[in-house]
Amino acid sequence: MKKYIALSAAFMVLIMWGCSKTENDTLSLKYTLERNVADINSAMNYISNTTACEILSVNSSAYKCEEGFRDSIALDLIAGIYEFQPDLVNFSMFFIPYKLFEKTGESERMIVNMPHKLIYHPEYLYNINPFDTLLENDFTISASDYHLYYSWGSKYDYKLTADFTFDSEDIGTLEIISADQEESGLTYTSEYTFNEGFKIGVGFQSDYSSVSYFDLKQDDLILLRETVTRVKNDSDEKEVKYMLTIGNIDIVKMTGVDSIQVYLDGVLQQNAGAVIIDTTYFGASIRHERDILLTLDNGTTVKIGDMLKPAKKTLAILVDSLHSMNFASYIINYIAVSIYYHS
Repeated sequence: MKKYIALSAAFMVLIMWGCSKTENDTLSLKYTLERNVADINSAMNYISNTTACEILSVNSSAYKCEEGFRDSIALDLIAGIYEFQPDLVNFSMFFIPYKLFEKTGESERMIVNMPHKLIYHPEYLYNINPFDTLLENDFTISASDYHLYYSWGSKYDYKLTADFTFDSEDIGTLEIISADQEESGLTYTSEYTFNEGFKIGVGFQSDYSSVSYFDLKQDDLILLRETVTRVKNDSDEKEVKYMLTIGNIDIVKMTGVDSIQVYLDGVLQQNAGAVIIDTTYFGASIRHERDILLTLDNGTTVKIGDMLKPAKKTLAILVDSLHSMNFASYIINYIAVSIYYHS
C-alpha cells in the first residue's frame, strides 16, 4: 500500500511538473517578448530626447554637393582645425562651395567649429547670411577618418568616422562605409552611436540579390534588428527571406517554408506562430507598412507593431536618415569640399 501511495505521489509530481513546465515555457515567451520590447521602447525614448536625434532628424532640401562633385578627397588633404569664417565677397560656382572656414591650427583630424544653427538648417551653408558670422561656433565636427573618391559614371568609395560636440558636450559618433563599384555593386553601412552606448545602424548590399537591415543595439547587444533579403527577376524584386530579431527572439519567414518560425534563444517554439500583415507591396518594414501578428504558445495573440508603437516614429525617421546619409551628404561632405577647394 505504501509503495502504491509513493508511486502515485511520484506520478502526480511528474504531471504537475509537466504542467508547470508548459506554463512556464508559455510565460517565458510572453514575458521575454514583453521585456525585450520594453527595452526597445526605453532605448528609443532615451534616444528621442537627445540632441543627436534632433540633428539626424533634420530633413533639408539643401543641395547635395556630391551631385556635382567628381573628384577625390582624402583626410590628409583637409586635416586641420577650422573656424567658421565665411568669405562674403567671393561667390560659389557650380559644385564649388563658398569659402566657409579659416584654418587656425594643425591636426591629424579634420576639426571644424561652427554655429549649431547651420547644423539644424544646412541650407544656410549654401546661402550665407552675413549675420551668421556673429554666431558662436558652439558645434564641433571631429573627423578621424574621411575619404570621398568619386568618378564619372557615379562610381564612388566613401568612408567617414566623426565625433560631434555641442556646447562642449559629446553627443555621439557617426561611422559610414559606402561604395558603388562595377564588380561588387552598391554596398554601405551607416551607424550612429549615442551616449549610454545606444546605436542605430543600417546596411545594404545589392548585386544580383539585395540584403538590407537596420538594428538598434546597446553596445554589442542587439535589441532590435530587421533583415530583408530579396532576389531580382526580369522586372521586379521578390522578398525571399525576412527576419525580425527582438532581443533573443527571432521571427523568420523564408520562401519554400509554409509557416513563419519563431525561435527563443535559438530554440524553435513548436506551438508559436506568426502572420505578416503588409499594407504595401514593396518596401514594407516593421517601422512602417508592416505588422506581425504573433501567436503565443497559449493561443493568445499580440501585434508586434502595436507593442513597438512608442518607438516606431523616431526609429523610422532615424533609419531613413541613416540610409539616405543626409547628415554626411548635406553637411560634412559640403564642408570637406569647401575646405579642399579653398585650402
